[in-house]
Amino acid sequence: MNLLQRLEYWGDRHHPKWADIPRIALGLFLCYKGIEFLHNMSAMIGRMGDFLPNSYFALSMLGHYIVFAHIVGGLFLAVGLLTRVACIIQIPILVGAIFFINQEEMFRPFQQMAITVVVLIGLIYFAIAGNGPWSVDGYFDEKKKNGNS
Repeated sequence: MNLLQRLEYWGDRHHPKWADIPRIALGLFLCYKGIEFLHNMSAMIGRMGDFLPNSYFALSMLGHYIVFAHIVGGLFLAVGLLTRVACIIQIPILVGAIFFINQEEMFRPFQQMAITVVVLIGLIYFAIAGNGPWSVDGYFDEKKKNGNS
């Protein structure tokens, strides 16, 4: 077994049922942030224009990737479908948010950096631990074990 298979095996065996509640909440939060980001995409393109000048097409593609990853990945995370994939496609977005977007907001009273770090830690945990028993994948796994399909 390689390292990735061992991590997946460990995560499948050590996932408590109560951990599905934060997974569902994290998925719904990411879906909400994707919708919010969709409404404010021009502000992001304006902010990122300092980092990537004269590349509106690249920034537009990046914005659409972020919206897609947050909405679809958040829904997948909330229902427990392809949980590890949903987490992995969102981790680079949050790492980018930590390094690029949240730098000027460090010293505000209500900072987004803390929320970004907590969400990143949650995504890393669920990328390792997997979906859990209260999920669509868990339902199909149980059905397959019982031989009903």
